[in-house]
Amino acid sequence: MVIYLCFINTFIFMTTFTSTLPDSLWIQLNLYSKKLKLPKNKLIQKALSLYLDQLERAEYIRSYRQNKDDKDILKIAEEGMMDYFKQLNDTDEAS
Repeated sequence: MVIYLCFINTFIFMTTFTSTLPDSLWIQLNLYSKKLKLPKNKLIQKALSLYLDQLERAEYIRSYRQNKDDKDILKIAEEGMMDYFKQLNDTDEAS
């Protein structure tokens, strides 16, 4: 029996930066780092990533609310939904 293993090299570039935190936030970071058994830098990375995702979603919501009465935008959205439903139907029929 021969087992072949394939490894794909993935390079993740990291930037080092220095920052300050309020003592209360630092204490919370330490507590959760120990509780989750996760290095502080990984916890900060995950928290920042989640926060930035929330900001991006808030931007989408704000833009949709601003454009909700724009007839051209609504027409484009409806056309996109029609195409999406057609793709779904085509997929179902092919199955």
